[in-house]
Amino acid sequence: MHTLDLVALTTQELVASGLQLPIMEAFYTIQGEGRFTGYPAFFIRLGGCDVGCVWCDVKESWEAAKWPVLSIEEIVKDALAFPGRLVVITGGEPLMYNLDPLTKLLKEKGFTTNIETSGAHPFSGNFDWVCFSPKKFKKPHPSIYAQADELKVVIYNKSDFSFAEEHSNLVNSDCELRLQPEWSKASKLTPEIIDYVKNHPTWKISLQTHKFMDIP
Repeated sequence: MHTLDLVALTTQELVASGLQLPIMEAFYTIQGEGRFTGYPAFFIRLGGCDVGCVWCDVKESWEAAKWPVLSIEEIVKDALAFPGRLVVITGGEPLMYNLDPLTKLLKEKGFTTNIETSGAHPFSGNFDWVCFSPKKFKKPHPSIYAQADELKVVIYNKSDFSFAEEHSNLVNSDCELRLQPEWSKASKLTPEIIDYVKNHPTWKISLQTHKFMDIP
């Protein structure tokens, strides 16, 4: 798209096209969860979420209008300031937006692209790793199941084990399966998750190691 064409577009249209995105925060840290635990990564947390998890620890991300809208060029420039070349796009719910332009630019600049999503919206973007974390509060869009490399289910109560199994039957056979205790109930639920995984060895345990290590 030519520069003059971009000038003619409103911010709302640019966001809808994925050329600009609301950014709650972007930071370089250590991935604390899932398959890439321990890897240095640049996190891009998009503002906006319509899933509404009651235990969400970033509820301030829900309202997209609160956060500055940046061009994808600005976002990628910020990522390039750090030595790591792993980017994790998260939220909020990142699939509320068209992620094709951002991931295309990231790939052109040599980044490995990961996403953490509830899958509640149609899939978009070019990702090397898709962490799908379904939530009971909003049904996932069917397009997510074929894309998921990792199914990570947060265990908040005992009924979440059956919820996890329901979704494990819908992802590809090579999708990695993980159960993660909800942080506020970790002391109670971790022993139950350990027993469950020992008896259902297709599953692994995911812990929020960044919280244990106090990594921001």
